[in-house]
Amino acid sequence: MRVSAKADYALRAVIELAAAGDGPVKGERIAQAQEIPLKFLENILLELRHAGIVRSQRGVEGGYWLARAAEEVSLAEVIRAVEGPIANVRGVGPQDVEYPGPAGRLREVWIAVRASLRSVLEETTVADLARGELPPAVEALARDPDAWSPH
Repeated sequence: MRVSAKADYALRAVIELAAAGDGPVKGERIAQAQEIPLKFLENILLELRHAGIVRSQRGVEGGYWLARAAEEVSLAEVIRAVEGPIANVRGVGPQDVEYPGPAGRLREVWIAVRASLRSVLEETTVADLARGELPPAVEALARDPDAWSPH
């Protein structure tokens, strides 16, 4: 799986908001804390606002905050808000691809990959990461030494 800078920045921004607690947080503060280019972050926050993940207020007392409790916001939801579907093949959902001959079952591999990604990204919430925690199943996957191998 390739994680774009946009998805990475979006996740880091909402985790920063969750860690900050209630009340508005200035975009500049998020950008500085997470080392994200401000203009890029502002566009991402706008997309997250349109998706109902963050709220915003302009002015001196303004800023951004989560629209819902951090426990209710999964990593998958944040990624979908800025990137679209979690897994696709050449721009379409894996359920919609077909392959001839011996490659026929490749579609099922893509379906399984999507299911695996969902099981981690939908189970993990912004609150988990803001607290420095992971769900037990995700923690177990991350502890596997093979998971750390670059191959």
